[in-house]
Amino acid sequence: MHISLDWLRTLFPTDKTPAEISALLTSAGLEVEGLAELESVPGGLKGVVLGTVLTCERHPDADKLSLTTVDVGDGTPRSIVCGAPNVAAGQRVVVALEGAVLHPSSGEPFKIKKSKIRGAASEGMICAEDEIGLGASHAGIMVLDTDLPNGTPAAEYFGLGTDHVLEIGLTPNRADAASHFGVARDLRALLRQPVQLPDVSQFHAPASAEQNISVEIEDAEGCPRYAGLLLEGVQVGPSPEWLQRRLRSIGLAPINNVVDVTNYVLHELGQPLHAFDANQLGGQGIRVRRAAAGEKLTTLDGTERSLKAEDLVIADATGTALALAGVFGGKTSGVSEGSTRVFLESAYFAPAVARKTAQNHQLKTDASFRFERGTDPHMVPLALKRAALLLQEVAGARVAAPIVDVYPAPIEHTPVRLLLPRVEQLIGHYIAPERIRQILTDLDILIVSESEGERANNQQPTTSNQPEWLLSVPPYRVDVTREADVVEEILRIYGYDHVPLRPFNAAAFLAKFPNPDPELLRQDVARLLSGQGYSEIITNSLTNSRYYEASPEQPDAALVRVLNYNSADLDVMRPSLLHTGLEIIRHNANRRQRDLKLYEFGRSYHRQPDGSYKERPTLAIYLTGNVQAESWQQKDEKTAYHHLAGTVLQVLRSLGHAQPGSQPVQHPYLSGGLTLLLHNQPVVQLGSVSPKVLKQMDVNQPVFYAELDWQWLTRKYRTALSVTELAKFPEVRRDLSLVVDAGVTFEQLRQIAVKAEKKLLREVNVFDVYQGDNLGAGKKSYSLSFQLQDPERTLTDQAIDQVMQKLMTQFEQQAGAVIRK
Repeated sequence: MHISLDWLRTLFPTDKTPAEISALLTSAGLEVEGLAELESVPGGLKGVVLGTVLTCERHPDADKLSLTTVDVGDGTPRSIVCGAPNVAAGQRVVVALEGAVLHPSSGEPFKIKKSKIRGAASEGMICAEDEIGLGASHAGIMVLDTDLPNGTPAAEYFGLGTDHVLEIGLTPNRADAASHFGVARDLRALLRQPVQLPDVSQFHAPASAEQNISVEIEDAEGCPRYAGLLLEGVQVGPSPEWLQRRLRSIGLAPINNVVDVTNYVLHELGQPLHAFDANQLGGQGIRVRRAAAGEKLTTLDGTERSLKAEDLVIADATGTALALAGVFGGKTSGVSEGSTRVFLESAYFAPAVARKTAQNHQLKTDASFRFERGTDPHMVPLALKRAALLLQEVAGARVAAPIVDVYPAPIEHTPVRLLLPRVEQLIGHYIAPERIRQILTDLDILIVSESEGERANNQQPTTSNQPEWLLSVPPYRVDVTREADVVEEILRIYGYDHVPLRPFNAAAFLAKFPNPDPELLRQDVARLLSGQGYSEIITNSLTNSRYYEASPEQPDAALVRVLNYNSADLDVMRPSLLHTGLEIIRHNANRRQRDLKLYEFGRSYHRQPDGSYKERPTLAIYLTGNVQAESWQQKDEKTAYHHLAGTVLQVLRSLGHAQPGSQPVQHPYLSGGLTLLLHNQPVVQLGSVSPKVLKQMDVNQPVFYAELDWQWLTRKYRTALSVTELAKFPEVRRDLSLVVDAGVTFEQLRQIAVKAEKKLLREVNVFDVYQGDNLGAGKKSYSLSFQLQDPERTLTDQAIDQVMQKLMTQFEQQAGAVIRK
C-alpha cells in the first residue's frame, strides 16, 4: 500500500520528517517497507530559475536567433542565444542555468552546457513549457507575470513541491489502515494530535426530488447498508492536474474525472465507491440481491461472467445485474464520455460475501481488498458527500436529489471487558490508567463504564475487586474483539521500545497459562529429538488428492477438498503427515542424502461422516537409511524398527507416559509395526511404510514412520514426579529362553511377568529373537532378561529361584511357552 505524505498532511498536519513518520508507523505495526522521494516534475526543475530579459537583438549570422542578456539574480547577467520568436526585452522568463538537467515532455533528458551558437556564446537557455516538462507547447518561451525576484527557483513559482511516498506492508488484520485517513488515525494516537476529516459542510442536497433512484436491499445479511446519491449536469472529461498528480503519486493511472474522484475518495477515506450511469438504470432503481445460478454479467474488463447463486450483485429495478457487489462494475452501466447523470454508490458489504464473490471470479480489486477485510459502515454517507463536492469542483456536477441511505439494522460497536491488571500481566510493564485511557480515546475505543478497584501503594492491583472497564470498540476495528486485542493496541501505541527488558520477561512468567503449556512441551520434545540427531521439517498442509484417490484406506468422502485451489497438485488438506514427509525424503534421496532422521509438528485434516471438519495435531517421526554416517570405525548399520521404537518411547517418557500397551498397527499406510496404547487409547502408530506407498511416492529405500497423537499426549501430560529412595541392596539378573507361537509379542510376555511378580521384578528386557527351521513352523524364540531387587534385604538363591519358577509357570500356562534349558 502506498501513502503520499503530501496527501497525508492534508488530514494530519505535522512537521515530522518522512523518516520520523516512517519510524513511528513501523513501531506501531504499520511497517514501512520503502520510502521514496517523488518529484512533481522529473528532475524537480533543479537549476531552473526566474529571470528578466535585459536586452534582445537579432543574431548577425542567423535570422531566427536572438542575442539576449538575462538577469538571473546573482549580479552577473547571462548571455543567452534564444531561438524563440516571441522573446523580447523586459520579459520575465524561465531560465535553465549551466549544469541544469532538463526533462522535456517528450524525448530524453539533456544537460545545459556553456556553448557557442553561430559564433555567439550562450550561458544557459530560456525555456518553453515543453522543454521543462510542464506542457506540450513549443510555440515560444514562457512569459511570466510575476513580481518574484530574479533567481527565484522555478519550482517555487510553479508550486512544484517534492512529495514522499511510503510503502506500507499492510497485514491482513489492519484493514482500518488501508487509506490515508486510516494511517492518520494511527499518527493521531502516536503523536496525540488531532486528525482532520475532509470538510463536507458545504454539501447541500434538495429536501426532495421528483425523480430519485430508489434502493431496495433484498439481502440485508450480505449488504447491511447501501447509500446512493444522484448527480446531474456531469461533464465527463480529464481530471485537473492536482487530482491526476495525487493518483499518480500512489501508483494509479488517471482515467476520467468521475472515476478518478471515486478512486481518490477510496484511498483517502478507505470507503470504496462506484459510479453508475443513471440513464442506464432500468426502472430508475437499485436492487441488492443474490444472483441466479448461471446468470450472465459482462464486467468492465469486457469479460462475460457466469454468476453463482452465492454471488451478491447490484441490479436495477428491472432485475438486470449491473455489477458484482463490492468487487467489480458492469460494462453497460459504467460511466462513459456521454454520461451526464451519475448515481454514486457507497455501501457496506459483509466481508465473507465480498470475499466469496471475488474468489468465485478470481477478481482482486482495490474495492474487494477492503470489503473482504471489513470497512467502516459509519463512513458510508461521509464518503458520498466528499465525492459529491469533488465532482462539483472537477466535473460541474449538481446534486439532484437527497441521499438515499438504507440501513435496516445498524451495526453495533463491539463490547469488550478489560481487566486493568491484565494489561500489566500480558505486557510485563505497568502503564498508568490515565495513559491507557488516553490511548483508548485516541483509538476511538470508548470506555462505557468503570468499576474501580484498589491499588496498593499505587503500584500493584489487589487480588480482589480488580478494576475493570467495559469498552466499546468501533466496527471498523474488525481485529479488536477480545481483551488480549485491546492490550495489543495499548502496547503498540505505548511503544514496544518503552517496555524494559527484565530477566523474567517471558510469556510463562507474565501470564497464567494452562498447565501444561503445549508450546513449552513442543519445545522440550523438539530439543529431545534434535539432540538425537533428528532435523525438524515443516511441510505444506495442502497436498495432492491423487495420493488418496481410489484408496479404501482413505475414502474420498473423508478428504477435505479445497474449492478454489491454485494448483491441481495442492487440492486437498492432508489427511496424514506421511505423504508430505515422504516428498521431503524423496527430494533429499534424489540428491544423495539418504540417511535421514526427521520430525514434524503439524496438523492433519479430516471430514467427519456428519459433514463437519476436524483438525488433528500430530507429531510425525521419519527414519530411513543408515543409523550413522559411514565410518572406518564401525560397519554400516541400516535403520530398523527398534531404532524408531526407542525414540518414540523416549518421547513418551519425556511427557510422563511410561510402559504403554500395544497391539498390531492400525495405520492404513504402514505394513508392519505396533499401535501403542495409553489408558486403552491408541496414541502412537509406528512401523514400516508399506511398499505400495513407497512406490507411489517414488521412494526407493525403506522408511520407518511414527505418528503420535500430540493433542492427547499434551492433554494427558503428567507433571507429578514420583521420588523413591535409592536401593541399598544389589539387584540380580536372570536370563530365560522360551519358544512361543510366532504371534506372541514381547509386550504380552512382559505383561505376564509384571502381573506374576509385582514385588521383586524391576525390569524385563528382550536381548535376542530367533525364528528358523530348527524351531518348527510358526514358532519364535525369545531370550529375556529379568532384573530382580528387594529394597529391604539381599536376595538369596532360594528367593530368586522361587521367582523364576513362578515366571516360567505363568509363561507356560498363559503363553504356551516351552522353556529352553
